[in-house]
Amino acid sequence: MHKPLLATEFLDRARRNYGDQEAVLATDGTRYTYDELGDRADRFSAVLQAKGVEKGDRVAILDPNTHYHLEAAYGSIQVGAVHTPLNYRLVPDDFEYILSDAGVDVVYADYEYAEKIDAVRDDVPTETFITNDADAVAGDWESFDELVADADPDAYERPAMQEDETITINYTSGTTGDPKGVCRTHRGETIHAYLISKHQEISDDDVYLWTLPMFHVNGWGHIYAITGMGARHVCTRGVDAGEVFEQIRTEDVSYFCAAPTVLNMLSEHHDEHGGATTGENDVRVATAGAAPPEATIRAVEEEFGWYLQHVYGATETGPLITTSDARRYFADDSEDRFAVKKRQGFGYLGTEIRVVDEDGNDVPEDGESIGEIVVRGNQVMDRYWNKPEATEEAFNDRVEGYYHTGDLAVVGENGMIAIQDRKKDIIVSGGENISSIELEDTLFEHEAVADVAVIPAPSEQWGETPKAFVVPDGDVDDSPVSTEELRSFVSERVASYKTPGEIEFVAELPTTATGKVQKFELREREWADEDRMVGEG
Repeated sequence: MHKPLLATEFLDRARRNYGDQEAVLATDGTRYTYDELGDRADRFSAVLQAKGVEKGDRVAILDPNTHYHLEAAYGSIQVGAVHTPLNYRLVPDDFEYILSDAGVDVVYADYEYAEKIDAVRDDVPTETFITNDADAVAGDWESFDELVADADPDAYERPAMQEDETITINYTSGTTGDPKGVCRTHRGETIHAYLISKHQEISDDDVYLWTLPMFHVNGWGHIYAITGMGARHVCTRGVDAGEVFEQIRTEDVSYFCAAPTVLNMLSEHHDEHGGATTGENDVRVATAGAAPPEATIRAVEEEFGWYLQHVYGATETGPLITTSDARRYFADDSEDRFAVKKRQGFGYLGTEIRVVDEDGNDVPEDGESIGEIVVRGNQVMDRYWNKPEATEEAFNDRVEGYYHTGDLAVVGENGMIAIQDRKKDIIVSGGENISSIELEDTLFEHEAVADVAVIPAPSEQWGETPKAFVVPDGDVDDSPVSTEELRSFVSERVASYKTPGEIEFVAELPTTATGKVQKFELREREWADEDRMVGEG
């Protein structure tokens, strides 16, 4: 028989089997059971339908990792609305674009970030604005808690849904032009959650600490997997190293996800303050993207006593598609494990990973031949929202029917992949994608900038950070503008995390005979002392 794979099944299962068990520790210390979490989601579903939200309408959520995000997400999904999480680090102009592009009907925004939405509310199609602390927010906002308290949990009607229908739109960080809405179906979300439940070894007695933003591809699918398995969510409002260790100790955290930069923060904090690194449970931590340096892996496993899992993917791919957690190829106490764990690894179950050359042919498994990573799997996105041409290119550039990641890699023995560089000029700083083109365009707006090139440069804190090479409109040794003035100029126009960490004045940029800037030469110089030109690898 055929049973549709629906994203609603995860909370349904948790309520059915773990209703009286603790589901969530909120940031204010309140503890909710799965029955209580489900009741609040039902009430929010009733609120949405009372406001005219129908199946297929978009509901945006701008929230740090609080219980409100979980309630709003499931409340939206239960009425067939499309969950559209927003990156709280963006600026009002970004939100104006996304809310307009997606045609968002309702916004729930945490009180700390609501002003960014309020600044553009007259320029977007959104009609309903809800927050968790209306008294703390200027403008006309409705209270989430008051709406939920007044709603009848039995009043909403769950529409019939099909597994091939879009249930989530995750916006990319706009690495090439405007952000793109990544459409994910019930089926894609469900299968991805099944995959991470297996590969990340999620079980009902796990205690999951939310350090990874829930807006990042639905927290890498953990809003579904942790819930569906009946495990516990420990919520946070951002990452504070001291709080992370405190929660691990007091709540017996067993699992969390952290970008390499977060692992470095934890290592530095522990070096300075010491203290226990576990509670009663063993701890495993998943990190993604550019591999953390060996020193960080050593600190995590040898000093903290945690088990590190290195995974890889992209917003368009679920995100997770590979893992280096191949324990038949290393012993837990072997020095060989570091070489394995720094690779992006094998494809997940049911996931086909290839590395292909310009002609679409697989590169040799020699650890040297570089090609682009392409992937095919049930967790990969359905399409880009209202961008058929971009969708067509993404799935058919070198090889028909595969999503093209834009990451360049080699394939070693046993088929493990290792990323070497990036096809596009993407900078990944602290887990966030930053467009070099956007920064170059912004710097070009300054009258004192004659030419500019932006590349990723090594950063101990963030893995990599934007660095701008600027040709000033004047003498390089007597520039009409200072580097700090340029950084301030940029920070006023883009999200703070995108601001170049360093600006260097140069007399000219390296170019080809046709005048094209050779960024590779700049990257080679900046990464000369590193193993390779990706993050801290």
